[in-house]
Amino acid sequence: MNDAAEPPVVAAIVLAAGEGTRMKSATPKVLHELCGRSMLGHVIAALRAANPEQLVVVTGQGRDQVEDYLKRLDPDAVAVFQPSQDGTGHAVRLALQALDGAAGQPIEGTVLVAPGDTPLLSVETMRTLAAHRAKTKVAAVVLTAMVPSPAGYGRIVRDESGNLARIVEHADATEAERAITEINSSVYAFDAAKLRHALAELTPHNAQSEEYLPDVVRILVKGGDPVGTVVIDDWREIAGVNDRVQLAQARAHLRDRLVTNSMRDGVTVIDPATTWIDVDVVLEPDAVVLPNTMLLGRTTIASTARIGPNCSLLDTVVGVGAVVRDATCEGAWIGPQATVGPYTYLRPGTRLLRGAKAGGFVEMKNAVVGEDSKVPHLSYVGDATIGERSNIGAATIFANYDGEEKHATVVGDDVRIGSDTVLVAPVTVGDGAYTAAGSVITDDVPPGALGVARGRQHNSFGWVEEKRPGSASARSAARSATPVTASGADLSSGATTDDNGSPDEPQGDDS
Repeated sequence: MNDAAEPPVVAAIVLAAGEGTRMKSATPKVLHELCGRSMLGHVIAALRAANPEQLVVVTGQGRDQVEDYLKRLDPDAVAVFQPSQDGTGHAVRLALQALDGAAGQPIEGTVLVAPGDTPLLSVETMRTLAAHRAKTKVAAVVLTAMVPSPAGYGRIVRDESGNLARIVEHADATEAERAITEINSSVYAFDAAKLRHALAELTPHNAQSEEYLPDVVRILVKGGDPVGTVVIDDWREIAGVNDRVQLAQARAHLRDRLVTNSMRDGVTVIDPATTWIDVDVVLEPDAVVLPNTMLLGRTTIASTARIGPNCSLLDTVVGVGAVVRDATCEGAWIGPQATVGPYTYLRPGTRLLRGAKAGGFVEMKNAVVGEDSKVPHLSYVGDATIGERSNIGAATIFANYDGEEKHATVVGDDVRIGSDTVLVAPVTVGDGAYTAAGSVITDDVPPGALGVARGRQHNSFGWVEEKRPGSASARSAARSATPVTASGADLSSGATTDDNGSPDEPQGDDS
């Protein structure tokens, strides 16, 4: 957006050296998160949108944590340490010296400056600010806002013509100046040469005995260099975060912004107030999000998918037309037309292919469920591969851990696993095979076979009357029992009860 003849945005500087004592936290203030990204991360993302050639972060309190985070977030960024809290002007001087030293000569062009605790700064605002300085070629441009409660902020003092004359910090302002509602956002676009010259004239003669960066504006104006302003439409965008109350307020505002943008892009959000969306989440048009839903990390929701109510999805992919309700999913892949829930937990490595089902009270981990296969309810599936069109009966357990190592289970196509089966890995159930309900399967089941691994049933006739005489159970049994012999012969019909039962039917769940 810069003019061809104007030097580019040569650098962006983030001021992140503040102590942040009001956060009352061992974590540096700028590393506190909202909507999936730290405050520092939000500011860097906004500045990067203006395409600076270099980016510098001035660190101070919590230096090691901030610099370690910066290496992961933006390896090209440069950290500059401010050893003592001598003010924002001093911090910018250190950053500019580092930039000049790295270049081997004084840098030229636009230098953007922003505090690291303004996470609501938008991409559009930073691009506008940089473009305005490129167009006007003034010495500096200050981002300002009209706020309902300006206490604590530096005030914008204008001359009779409406031009910016100076910025007065709250602690140094007169009563008349404190009544001004236009405030300094502490976000600037400077000409590098003009900034360098003005920084050299800064003094700590103020209420805080610090070198104020806003005093650069006064020095520039006094020297005859005009300073422009960009008044932001929504003052909340430049709100600083100093404690956890303000962090929660910023988080809620960012949530509203993200949810609103999603709805304007064609997503149906039933209850925006109870829907949380992280900044890296992708929602396609015609997706539907129901109340009490959190979409976190790099979650992606495809068109016509229906998520919620009561869902938490982290780094999860949901395919076209899938339905996920009352579920927690982390690092899962849910294919087109698949169904999940209610009360389901999909852990990392879970993949549900087209039309697959993970039903109520099901937990899965590192498992692949083939097309149109079902795990309807009350089951644990871990370290497993399930083929197509298979059904896993209720209360089935994939026993994958022997106390030291994890082992895999393979279930083929068109398999029927009977209810209350335990599959003890490593084990394979072949295509078209069945397992009888209540079996503990420790050996492979060949294709088309019925695996039975359970004790044969024995009925002890008269046990209740003998062991629990006079009990409610004994009285009920006496009223309803058919007279039988000790061997099980039915005296009323002549039939004989087989106390061993028959294993010929698996009696599984096929829902």
